[in-house]
Amino acid sequence: MGGNRVKQETGGTLNHFDAQGQAVMVDVGDKPITQRTAVASGRILVNEAVYRAITEGTAKKGDVLGVARLAGIMAAKRTSDMIPLCHPLFLSKCTVDFELQPEERAVKAMACVKTSGQTGVEMEALHAVSVTLLTIYDMCKALDRRMEIREIHLERKEGGKSGTFIAAADD
Repeated sequence: MGGNRVKQETGGTLNHFDAQGQAVMVDVGDKPITQRTAVASGRILVNEAVYRAITEGTAKKGDVLGVARLAGIMAAKRTSDMIPLCHPLFLSKCTVDFELQPEERAVKAMACVKTSGQTGVEMEALHAVSVTLLTIYDMCKALDRRMEIREIHLERKEGGKSGTFIAAADD
């Protein structure tokens, strides 16, 4: 990196590197405390047997969506333990919701995370969705190991210096 910051498409810079190119945790100490919200989503595509087990509550390991919801919330709270340069955050809210998509035999998971702080909660929302979908896979893999986790992405974020971001539907 040689002291140069990498320019992003959004016009910002990648700031997890110091002047010598070493990875560093960003200093957010001088940033104002603001309300921060992030929403992320992703989907898991399953076969008919798995979809039935999820919707009818007949999976041998129990309530698939209930356990997956708890796993996602726990993941959001522990994001800084898994992503090396993430700041530990006090989360004021984390929800994980599901949308059943029978025509595609898919389950969409959506996580909404909120905090009042000096840095955003995008990683917490993305981590929550990822672990939620992995938990569905884990609980149903005896029925089908061909399940596919797809489309994990940030849908929206609000707060902070960069303001509001909403993912465009046609991107």
